[in-house]
Amino acid sequence: MKKIIAITPADARYGFALAGIRQLIRVPRELDATLLELAGDPATGVVIIDERLVAGTPQRRIEDLERRWPGLVVVLPAPGKPARAEEDYALRLIRRAIGYQVRLAP
Repeated sequence: MKKIIAITPADARYGFALAGIRQLIRVPRELDATLLELAGDPATGVVIIDERLVAGTPQRRIEDLERRWPGLVVVLPAPGKPARAEEDYALRLIRRAIGYQVRLAP
């Protein structure tokens, strides 16, 4: 079974660990190296990244990883930040999962 790994800043230390998900505490400058390490591990299937860590990493770098790596990268909004609809992101995940373009009606 593939592993789910969450990468968060220190202030979110126990959130994912309480759900039984392996959690790595990192700072933004460590994100690139951590992503490369996890993508090189065949046991890793899903990587969840706290949005606050992505601030220093160009979005295209994460998109490149998604294209080259068979796993799934999910960037979650920072805690306490108001949620906004990310239809494009959701559609991209669905398209990748099923291999087909879908249209979601409101």
